[in-house]
Amino acid sequence: MEQIRVHHSTARIEATEFNLEGSEFTKGTLRNSHLKNIMMSGTVIDDVNASDMKIINANLSDLEIEGAQIGGAYIHNIGMPPKGHPHHAEGVTMRPVKFEHCYLAGSKFSNCNLSGVHITDCNISGMTINGISVEDLLAGR
Repeated sequence: MEQIRVHHSTARIEATEFNLEGSEFTKGTLRNSHLKNIMMSGTVIDDVNASDMKIINANLSDLEIEGAQIGGAYIHNIGMPPKGHPHHAEGVTMRPVKFEHCYLAGSKFSNCNLSGVHITDCNISGMTINGISVEDLLAGR
């Protein structure tokens, strides 16, 4: 395997059908770069500014996001590919997603399948479902 070292360089690189497995990028910028059809399993991205980043048509199974600010994030069309999509697999369901120690105050969930969702030890003050106060429902009002 060829080893290439680049220090203090500015370049625009176009690469197709390459293998950079095990590579390390430190103190650099990939601003406005496009990664398409890339295998990134096992990749660690640490101490980065990914504001305005978009991830489209990605398999993010077992993704872990920790210590991130996601204010203003727009997360949509998440789940298994729907019927009619080229990657749809009949009868396949998505494994559950886990949120812990998250600040989601003021967030909105619209047209989401929340069946089987478990909410434990969470601050639900002001939380509503279809305009109905969850606190009032739990209090029997």
